[in-house]
Amino acid sequence: MAKNISILGSTGSIGTQSLDVARNLKIRVSGLSANGNLDLLEEQAREFMPKIVAINNDSLRDELKSRLKGLPIEVLSGLEGLKAVAAMDEVDTVVTSIVGIAGLIPTMEAIRKGKDIALANKETLVTAGSIVMSEAKKYNVNILPVDSEHSAIFQCLMGNNLNKVSKLILTASGGPFRGRTCEELMEVTLKDALKHPNWVMGSKITIDSASLMNKGLEVIEAKWLFDISADRIEVLIHPQSVIHSMVEYCDGSVMAQLGSPDMRIPIQFALTYPDRSDNEFSKLDLLKTRSLTFEEPDLNSFPCLGLAFDALKTGGTMPAVLNAANEVAVGLFLEEKIRFIDIPAIIEKAMEKHQKNKNPSLEDIIEVDRDTRDMILNK
Repeated sequence: MAKNISILGSTGSIGTQSLDVARNLKIRVSGLSANGNLDLLEEQAREFMPKIVAINNDSLRDELKSRLKGLPIEVLSGLEGLKAVAAMDEVDTVVTSIVGIAGLIPTMEAIRKGKDIALANKETLVTAGSIVMSEAKKYNVNILPVDSEHSAIFQCLMGNNLNKVSKLILTASGGPFRGRTCEELMEVTLKDALKHPNWVMGSKITIDSASLMNKGLEVIEAKWLFDISADRIEVLIHPQSVIHSMVEYCDGSVMAQLGSPDMRIPIQFALTYPDRSDNEFSKLDLLKTRSLTFEEPDLNSFPCLGLAFDALKTGGTMPAVLNAANEVAVGLFLEEKIRFIDIPAIIEKAMEKHQKNKNPSLEDIIEVDRDTRDMILNK
């Protein structure tokens, strides 16, 4: 079990729930980082008294330092601050819950310092999966999935031979627009898209869930986490969000992991692995569940999932293009500058224009990410 952790992205949805888990397990929290939520970061720092706090926005460092004056807490900022939180000597596990590719560099820093990773930042593996997993192997680091779907697969694989797996089955709720036609999606609003039927999450991942891009990113992440080809990964719409994912074995057996839609459960398992601990979190009541249903995803209305499969099959730098274009497009939608249906169109156009690098370095990936963003925003 993790005994001393730091959290990258402590004021976001996963970060705050990770602190709930830390309270329950009485785990020491030595480092915290946030993007710009000073009020919540200050509150967290005063409760957990970490050794280091970092604010990503350099301009907010002085104010945070003033707020925490007199406390034995070092206040840092920017990328160097994030890397410091990720690489603390006393920490054994780093929870990486920063949204987007911003989590890649500090996660790599943590790996190279020999820290286990409780991974909630799927973009790290989407953009640089080959490099990240190679470094994790080199430094003997565990990459422990926090996403409920990957945690489910991870648990279904325990004690089994990966060579006997026929396929991985990722489940998706379908989001707030399940069953909508392309024509109906032309009229949806930001407010509509932020109403996820089952999960309470941050705004970016909620929009990704509405477009099914979140599931597409999870497909790419699953390829790297479990070393399995794209043609052995399947996605099913499961509106109840009770079965978090499944594994089908060569003998026809299918193992599934079930639970309430409460992210604290997979977070806790990542921090207690290979053990389990008691908690007061929500428990699944099968009598109230009544029925479990499944549907095929509609790739016509929700092309983002298909684009993610295409990017994975193309490989190289293409997943980084997919991710960067999606981050920019979702940002524009959150600012109500584009329509919901414009998100996949922007991504597809960026992918069509890109000339793939088949064997990119970390620097190549970061450059492609930057160039893709610039191309979309400066067109």
